[in-house]
Amino acid sequence: MKPLAARYHVLHETIYDYESPVSLSRQLLHLTPRDCPWQRCLAHRIAVEPEASAVRQRDDSFGNPVRELAIEFPHNRLEVHAESTIEVRSHLPAGAAALAAATSGESADGVPLSDLRASPPWENVRDALAYGARPVLLDASRFQFESPHVRVKREFAAYASQCFGERRPILEAVQALMSRIYHDFDFDPEATTVATPVLEVLAEKRGVCQDFAHLMLSCLRSHGLAARYVSGYLLTQPPPGQPRMVGADASHAWVSVYCPEVEGGRWVDFDPTNNLLPDTQHITLAWGRDFADVSPLRGIILGGGEHRLDVAVTVTPLADDVPFDR
Repeated sequence: MKPLAARYHVLHETIYDYESPVSLSRQLLHLTPRDCPWQRCLAHRIAVEPEASAVRQRDDSFGNPVRELAIEFPHNRLEVHAESTIEVRSHLPAGAAALAAATSGESADGVPLSDLRASPPWENVRDALAYGARPVLLDASRFQFESPHVRVKREFAAYASQCFGERRPILEAVQALMSRIYHDFDFDPEATTVATPVLEVLAEKRGVCQDFAHLMLSCLRSHGLAARYVSGYLLTQPPPGQPRMVGADASHAWVSVYCPEVEGGRWVDFDPTNNLLPDTQHITLAWGRDFADVSPLRGIILGGGEHRLDVAVTVTPLADDVPFDR
């Protein structure tokens, strides 16, 4: 029997209104959902107003599809509308079904802790990623180090230390860290900006999904583990009887941790903002070392003065579960 997948329509709208004309604009867009073993993009288009003078499509160094735009004439407004149809298949560890909330003996999304305990001790994973270890795990090792928004410091190792007991299975330890961040930190969209240092987030214990992802990445990398930043979307409407998840109607962020398995290795997602393991309700857009690698839209302009930015995201389920056929 083919695994089931959820199907979504995603509309991501970005509008810049400039105080004075922009004479030249060059933009880099991470707005095309990437294909993954558990996800496929069925349809996608990006509309830009005014129409770009030149467009280039390519993959970045992390395998994310990107689009480069050049607008080489004066304009007072820039609109970018990205529209996608996506299917997402369940991809929880050990194929467990996602449930609603944590209970005794379960992880935050209902995955039995016995499934998480089947993972190797976290020290084994750290040692496999250490300098000089063989084989060299290049895909994972580049996500071990500091990046523009992620720090490797003793403060983060100390905060996470109670979750990483001796010989504790890595996925169980990471789930415990995710849960601790969820309970210790308050979601506050007014507390931080994109430039807020992650050490300040740790001290103030307030922020948004991007901050919590950077914090969790800092904790994991400070323990010698490989973890990457994932950007994407959440289902707009909650399941019947369930509360609305934080991050709906906006871009969302979570983390993915490298966990070796018998054959090769795999990445397992964790969402510290909502205290769950992402499954079919999370849509992957791109991944990198941190937000700076996968910002939905960034660029340089000449002119413009002050500007106003409006961003709106709508995620709409299209139908009941459908067969996922690779």
